[in-house]
Amino acid sequence: MTNIHRLSGVVDVDGFPYEWELRSEPQWSESLGWKGMTVALLRKHTQRAALLEFPPPKRLLKGMQRGRLQISDAIVSRGIRAALDAGWEPESRGKPMVFMVDADGN
Repeated sequence: MTNIHRLSGVVDVDGFPYEWELRSEPQWSESLGWKGMTVALLRKHTQRAALLEFPPPKRLLKGMQRGRLQISDAIVSRGIRAALDAGWEPESRGKPMVFMVDADGN
């Protein structure tokens, strides 16, 4: 069973455990408008993290009230795979890499 309303957790992708944590919820910025949530990723026993920046929920862009955050293991797993495909190397050293996630979670 997928637990949707957690703010952190561990998912297994291709045999490796990845820790994830919600870093920021969707928020309004006077200069940029709505900004989506940010999720931090780290493969266990490695050094380089990744940040997934999601687009703002469509309901906020339409002026509707903020709903409950929808973070599931499936969304996080797709984001991890997309970050790895885009060049994230968790074994390397350096600053966290930032990846923009499209509306489909890729």
